[in-house]
Amino acid sequence: MSNVAIVGGGVSGLAAAHYLAREGIPSRLFERRARLGGSIRTETAGGCLVEAGADSWLAAKDWMEVLLEELGLAGQAIDSNDSRRRTFVVRRGRPVPLPESMRLLAPAKPWQLLGTPLLGPAAKARMALEWFRRPAAHADRSVAALVRDHFGDEAVEVLAQPLLAGVYGSPPEALSAECVVPQLVAYERRYGSILRGTFAERRRRPAGPLFRTLRHGMGALLAALERSAVRCCSVERGRVEELERDARGWLLRLADGSCRARRVVLAVPAFEAARLLRSAAPELARLAGGIGYSSSVVAALIYRRAGFSHPLDGFGLLAPRAERASVAACTWVNSKFAGRAPAGRVLLRAFLTGASAARAMGATDQSIAETAERELERWMGLAEPPLESRVYRLPRAMPRYGVGHRRLVGEIESKAAGLAGLHLAGNGYDGLGIPDCVRRSRRIAAAIAREAA
Repeated sequence: MSNVAIVGGGVSGLAAAHYLAREGIPSRLFERRARLGGSIRTETAGGCLVEAGADSWLAAKDWMEVLLEELGLAGQAIDSNDSRRRTFVVRRGRPVPLPESMRLLAPAKPWQLLGTPLLGPAAKARMALEWFRRPAAHADRSVAALVRDHFGDEAVEVLAQPLLAGVYGSPPEALSAECVVPQLVAYERRYGSILRGTFAERRRRPAGPLFRTLRHGMGALLAALERSAVRCCSVERGRVEELERDARGWLLRLADGSCRARRVVLAVPAFEAARLLRSAAPELARLAGGIGYSSSVVAALIYRRAGFSHPLDGFGLLAPRAERASVAACTWVNSKFAGRAPAGRVLLRAFLTGASAARAMGATDQSIAETAERELERWMGLAEPPLESRVYRLPRAMPRYGVGHRRLVGEIESKAAGLAGLHLAGNGYDGLGIPDCVRRSRRIAAAIAREAA
């Protein structure tokens, strides 16, 4: 009987195996796909370093530095080029810069709103009056409802919707303010005004870069986690069909056999956890199945620098739903990180999310790349077609933290706690980013070590 079985070989599963190995606890990791890493994947194309999924992590989540030290990667970490950090939003067909002090959905220097062409006079007047709101507490509501209450409909469409689409792949109407923008909810309760709260707390923002990544790409993190894990972990290919539970622990049924484990870590999306638990824990499966997911498609476009007319004077652009046909956002990779493209090349990453991504799942790579190229050409005035393109489909990769998500996760955690030896990992519960997945897996490994002591 295996001590621990890990289902899922993405960053959460590999991190769990790494932390268990550090505790000297053996494990078996089951991955149905040919490669480990889930949506994280680094490739080389046209001399450029291309990321299929996440290209970095938020530097403020500094527990990642501990992991890098453990893996021997501390010297490989690089910072984003924050001297060039500006974000543009497409407005009436052209990119307009956000106020440079923008924090989440509000600027730390509210007077910068007066000069921006992103918002009309009525919206600016509404935002000026927001400064005088009194503290209030609300039940969890959507991000759209929060922003509309404080700033009006135009702010929802021009600010909230594009700023969140690229991260969550869902409209602000479908996202929980409590989970997605908890800082703004805290400002509302403490100050009343989100603008006043953002202004008052502006000095608390940590000094340093906004993002960090690895010199050789996020794939280097996965490779290092795998090297660490294999000290005590065997990686096995195969699809786990179902879990069963009895007095001896857990039985994992695979397509070509079965295995037993005292403890199981489900490092898979919540809908996969629901499928695996449908017989062993039907109520937990029902709850986990209530977490929605959306898809994403990434089109990486490589251009000749000599024929590229745009100055790339920022990290990228966002497109409100009223302005776009398909592309929700585009990262200007040359500006964001050094060393991603050689001197003669430009690398852009265009993102299709939500309904656009769902439609693109069945399209050819060429048609997806051409769609992205046409929209970027209109917004950025590009003069030449790309030299090369790569397309990556990430089906149901982005969990939707809907209204009531925190309560739902509380119920899921409560039910899971009643099933000895079961642990739920991944980004479906309490954090989307790589650091959040890593921290959850670290806590799970620590809990297993305590149980085994």
